[in-house]
Amino acid sequence: MRVLGLSSGTSHDGIDAALVSFTRTPDGDELRARLLHHATTPYEPKLRSAIRKALPPGKVGLGAVCALDTRLGQAFAGAATAVLDAAGPADLVCSHGQTIFHAATDGTLQLGQPAWIAERTGLPVVADVRVRDVAAGGQGAPFVPVLDLMLLAGREGRWGAVNLGGIANLTVAVPGEVTAYDTGPGNALIDAAALAVTGEPYDRGGALAATGTVRSELLDRLLVEPYYARTPPKSTGKELFSAAYLDGAGGYPPADLLATLTELTAATVAAELRRHRLDHVLLSGGGVHNRTLLDRLAARAPKTTVHRSEELGLPADAKEAVLFALVGWLTWHGLPGAVPSATGARGPRVAGSITPGAQPLQLPHPMENMPKRLEMQ
Repeated sequence: MRVLGLSSGTSHDGIDAALVSFTRTPDGDELRARLLHHATTPYEPKLRSAIRKALPPGKVGLGAVCALDTRLGQAFAGAATAVLDAAGPADLVCSHGQTIFHAATDGTLQLGQPAWIAERTGLPVVADVRVRDVAAGGQGAPFVPVLDLMLLAGREGRWGAVNLGGIANLTVAVPGEVTAYDTGPGNALIDAAALAVTGEPYDRGGALAATGTVRSELLDRLLVEPYYARTPPKSTGKELFSAAYLDGAGGYPPADLLATLTELTAATVAAELRRHRLDHVLLSGGGVHNRTLLDRLAARAPKTTVHRSEELGLPADAKEAVLFALVGWLTWHGLPGAVPSATGARGPRVAGSITPGAQPLQLPHPMENMPKRLEMQ
């Protein structure tokens, strides 16, 4: 089965798309995934500006939210058709959409109306994937453990996975100790500061941070954030770690500010790697391109060997899109898309709602058992 996964993360810089072919082995224990095509479609500047204005602490009216839902749906439809034109047909699309608000107690909102995707592609679309987990008492995040646990199954040593997106999240894949949660800011505060002080959307390669000095008084003040001390399950987003979070952090030279925020991400992620005594961690997400961040992470967690997800056949920039291709496959076959021990839900739930494509909706007979392993081919 060929599934097209679509995602736009908390960095809201564009739409990642991954066309994945899934084949389950006859014994049902292993799911083999072949990444056929991966592409990123940047948001055009006016749309990215509209997203930024809608994110907390911005305040927009319902008319603006409705218009943004439509514009994002059209953008996701365009990204989908571009991949299908380049790489051939698919059987299903799974679209995560763009998170605009996420606070599990008050709900979670991803925009990007799936009907536009179904209309343009003629394919059924799985979307709105987080809400069912929230309704079952969960955080609706993180979703990535369903991929991480299958990908790391059976490996020797104490393994974990970290995705360095706008928000950083950790999956602990140690048998008997499985957990996952957002550790705090990944690139969110670094990017916000880079935009404010340089006009660029991010600190390319961590180059500016590398020339700065970590200001210990600012770092210590930031590390007092109560979120870090909360017990999992927990998730967060730009409702907390927005540009407004840096109010009062002005007055520092740009390089020092970025060095300190880079150290904050490294410190908060490394603390969790040490807490779980991980031997190995698999890294993915946009943060893997920040050399300064990776160097500081390695310095703060010297007992943990860092691996890029490419070592297991999964391009770091494609992971979120591959994740939602997998979630789509699971939903289509009646299998749960989130890990309750990570989200805090009362139990496993099939994720999302399905918008029919051009043909009548015909679901296969539900599968009874989850695959235990995922092999990227």
